[in-house]
Amino acid sequence: MVHLFEWKWGDIAAECERFLGPRGFCGVQVSPPTDHIMSGSGGEPMRSWWERYQPISYRLESRSGTREEFIDMVQRCNDVGVRIYVDAIINHMCGMGRAGVGIGGGEYDSDEGYFPDVPYDMDNFNGCENCPDCCCVNDWTSHSIVRDCRLVGLIDLNPKIPDTLTKIVDYLNDVIDIGVAGFRVDAAKHMWPEDLESIQNNLNDLNTRWFPAGAKPFFGLEVIDYNQQGEVNVHMYSHLGLVTEFRFCTKVAEAVEYLGAIEGIYDPGWGMLAPEEAFVFVDNHDNQRGHGGGGETITHKDPRQYKMAQAIALGYTYGHPRIMSSYYFEDSEEGPPHEEDYTTKDVIINEDGTCGNGWVCEHRWPAIVGMAGFAKAAKGHDYINKLNNGNEMAWSRGDRAFIAITNNGGMSADINTGLPAGTYCDVITGCGTQDGCTGKYVDVDGSGSAHIVIDNDEEPMLAIHVESLSGNGECEGSPGATTTTTSEPPISTTRDPNGDHQRTVVYIYAETQPGEDVFIRGGVNHDQRPGCTETAETSACAIVVDHASLGSGSHYEKYDAWKSGDNFLDWYGAETNQGSWQSQPAEGTPTVWTTNEQGNDGYQPDNQWGPNYWKVDFDMDCNSAEEGWFEVKAYIANGAGWESDVNQRTCLGDIGGTAPYTSENHMGRCGHFNKFAFSDGECTIESLQ
Repeated sequence: MVHLFEWKWGDIAAECERFLGPRGFCGVQVSPPTDHIMSGSGGEPMRSWWERYQPISYRLESRSGTREEFIDMVQRCNDVGVRIYVDAIINHMCGMGRAGVGIGGGEYDSDEGYFPDVPYDMDNFNGCENCPDCCCVNDWTSHSIVRDCRLVGLIDLNPKIPDTLTKIVDYLNDVIDIGVAGFRVDAAKHMWPEDLESIQNNLNDLNTRWFPAGAKPFFGLEVIDYNQQGEVNVHMYSHLGLVTEFRFCTKVAEAVEYLGAIEGIYDPGWGMLAPEEAFVFVDNHDNQRGHGGGGETITHKDPRQYKMAQAIALGYTYGHPRIMSSYYFEDSEEGPPHEEDYTTKDVIINEDGTCGNGWVCEHRWPAIVGMAGFAKAAKGHDYINKLNNGNEMAWSRGDRAFIAITNNGGMSADINTGLPAGTYCDVITGCGTQDGCTGKYVDVDGSGSAHIVIDNDEEPMLAIHVESLSGNGECEGSPGATTTTTSEPPISTTRDPNGDHQRTVVYIYAETQPGEDVFIRGGVNHDQRPGCTETAETSACAIVVDHASLGSGSHYEKYDAWKSGDNFLDWYGAETNQGSWQSQPAEGTPTVWTTNEQGNDGYQPDNQWGPNYWKVDFDMDCNSAEEGWFEVKAYIANGAGWESDVNQRTCLGDIGGTAPYTSENHMGRCGHFNKFAFSDGECTIESLQ
């Protein structure tokens, strides 16, 4: 996840489509979307960043844009597999002593508890009878003062009042219905856990246009905790979702100075959350300004240290990482880059991929976006093959990923990476093209060993993973795709009555682990056929398909979710309206694990061989195939990634045959039964019974 702090909705939508989706980012945390105060009176800074954290209604009109622009952004990002997470301000409204009209047009007077757009009146807020004379939080060991009194003078909502609870739930359900995937709850430490649970229990399920039926919203809860004796702590909230672990910022900063400290990042003796409970970050919008426990925080203002810190955060096994994307500031109160009238400036993308107009865009720094891909590839895999020489560290994440990092000015060593043999692109210095790598490459031999060289002290890291193979085309698009453009008319996503639609079955043998799934991409290679684009709906290389049902029950839930809206066998990943499962987008056309063992949930009668055969069964338009043949390449999500290129032999079976052209992918025949093996050239083509 990346926090696009103070970005406008239109800029976020464009970033999802042009960068975040293609580079594998799963989601965006957006700034609070509701109507808010406009700061600048009484000598305070004009249009500060913190005005977004003082709402005056739940109208979706903010400095980032209108309700219509918000809806458009959510839809466009979801359509490319990038989920939206709202920064929700539900502990309070604006500060006391404020009155006027918000940026979205709503009236307010906090001293009177007057927020007519919601509407709220003074009865919706906590009173001061159980607070100190200032009605403020002045005793951090009193849990009732922390949760019922006014944090820095902000008028404090009381969700125990049914009307207040209903208004908060209505707001959150509004954005859930629009299509957001969840929330970062600001100041959750200042809310009673049981009140948050009541809110959660009344929320709608996520929108089934992009999420499976019954999916619940994500929650990341802001709780600042440095283990002070007797204070509200993170463990009081861990049953409600992920919880921010601000101590990680300190720990990762220490590890940058002395790399040997990486293995001590998780410090339960300091009261830190268990790794699976922690929402972590190198910096956030508060502590990069010295607020919210800031002071030991590394930020973009120290690029070398920041890249190292992000490499550790994304490469190690502690917590669920979020990347900060900032704007430049000199004064900690400054709002986002703005025009003379204080409207927020557009995010400009320069020719070299960096950002202009005052935006930092750390998420676009090559070393950081490379490590985001590393984290995705390594997710769920253990920290092994450790090398700890104090200020020289290296480790593997299972057999999926490897990283080395040094503070010694350079590194040259033969190291066991734990990866399969192959040539990999170093994701710190570049990415894969169709022909090789834009940066360094690393040769891993059959034993998993490689010679590792780090010679740039400004970026003293090297990282490779199973999805960074040389020639993978990551810089240019998906495997099998090119940048060809066309003026051909769009291909219809509906069944052509004049097409030659025939049932076609594909099996791919692939040994996988729990949590891994096999997808296929394919069609006809761009080098074989003109008129191909990068979008399934318009590409002459995509083939129309219509999925059959393979079964019912929990075993088929993921397959059924992902096949929804999958209308083509194509090279380009999730289609515009293709379904997702528990916020995980499809990686292409889904398959389902099968076996020949009767009574097993994955039993399929036409599987004659055993377990680990992944199946898809669909009607295919054979007129769109190439002389009746089509290509297929398999991808193991949350596992091995893309299979290697294959040198397909003449196919066995009563149909069999040799493809009409050469490809590095599997080649099957439309209207028949096709059996392949992951990263292997064997093939069998039989007639369908």
